[in-house]
Amino acid sequence: MDALRALALRTEGGFAALWGWPRARLKAALLWPDSLLERVDRFRSRWGKAPRVSVPADVLVPGDRIWPDALGALPRPPVALFWRGQDSLWTALADSAAVAIVGTRRPSSHALRVATRLGEALAEAGWPVVSGLAEGVDAAAHQGCLAASGRPIAVVGTPLTRVYPPEHAQLQAHVASSGLLITEQAPEARVSRASFALRNRLLVALARVVVVVECPQGSGALLSARCAQQLGCALWVVPGDVLRDSAKGSNALLADGASPLVCIDHFLDFLGAGCLARPEQSSFSKLSPPVAAGAQDSALLRLLEQGAGLETLGQELSRSTADLAEQLFQLELQGVVCAEPGMRWRLA
Repeated sequence: MDALRALALRTEGGFAALWGWPRARLKAALLWPDSLLERVDRFRSRWGKAPRVSVPADVLVPGDRIWPDALGALPRPPVALFWRGQDSLWTALADSAAVAIVGTRRPSSHALRVATRLGEALAEAGWPVVSGLAEGVDAAAHQGCLAASGRPIAVVGTPLTRVYPPEHAQLQAHVASSGLLITEQAPEARVSRASFALRNRLLVALARVVVVVECPQGSGALLSARCAQQLGCALWVVPGDVLRDSAKGSNALLADGASPLVCIDHFLDFLGAGCLARPEQSSFSKLSPPVAAGAQDSALLRLLEQGAGLETLGQELSRSTADLAEQLFQLELQGVVCAEPGMRWRLA
C-alpha cells in the first residue's frame, strides 16, 4: 500500500490515473506478484473504467480535507477511519491538538485517581482527551473528561458496531455523544489481539502529548510510549510505587528519559490553553486555582515536616486515616506534597 501511495503521488492524475494503467505497467512499477495483480484486475473489471465511489459521511480516507497529516508518518498508515460523534473535533486532531492518556487495565487506586483528575483538568483547560476506552486508566481518563463537560476521543480496536469490554456500552455511548469514537476496523472486520495493539499507534499520532499514568512491563501502554518516542511526540509519565508490579513499566520509562508528571498544574502550564479553551482561559491555574492552606492544612503540613506518618497524623489530628489520605491526595495533585513508600508523604 505504501508503494502504491508513493507511485500515486509521483503520477500526474494520482490514483485516478493509475486505475487505467495496464497490468504490465503496474507490475513493472510496483513489482507486485501476479496473484495480487489478478485481484486488482478482477476489482477493476467489477467497477469499470470510470468508477463512481461514494464514501459515507462517517468514513474518512486519505486526501480528505480534515485527514490528520500525522497519520502519514506512521510505518503503517490506516487506509480509512470510521467515526461517530462530533465532527468538529477532527479539526483539533488535524492539528494534533489533543492529549493522550494511556495505562494499564489493572491500575492501583492511586493511578485511577490520577487518570480521572488528569481527564478533568485537561477538559477544564480546553484539551480533548484521547484514550483507548479500555478498562482501568483509559476508562478513568474518559470519565474524568466527561465529568468536566470535556471532549473525550476514543480510538478503539473494534468496529464501532461492537463494544469492548461489553460493560463499557454506556461509556462508549457517552463518548460518542460528547466527543468522538474512531476506529480503522470496518464494520465487518474480525477482531484479534493485534487490533488493539495497532490502535495504539493511531491515538499517539492524533495527540501532541502522551501521558503514561501507570503500566507494568509488557503492557500495551509501552507500545504507545515507544511510538511516541519514534514520532517525536512529548512523553510524560506519572511516577509510581517502585514496589508495585503495575508501575514497573512506567517507572522504566522515567529511567529512560521520559518527563515526570509530578504536578498537574505544572503539566498544564507546559501545555498552555487547549484548542477548546474559552478566550479568557490561558492555563489551568486560572480555571481552578489551588485552594489556600487553611488551619487544617497548616497543622497537617507542620506534622509532615516533622516526619509524621499516616497513623501518627490520625492520632495527632484526631481524624480518620481515610479522610487524611483523601486530603493528602488533593495536596499531592496541587504539588504541595509528594507521596513516598510506606504511606508517608513529604513536603514538595
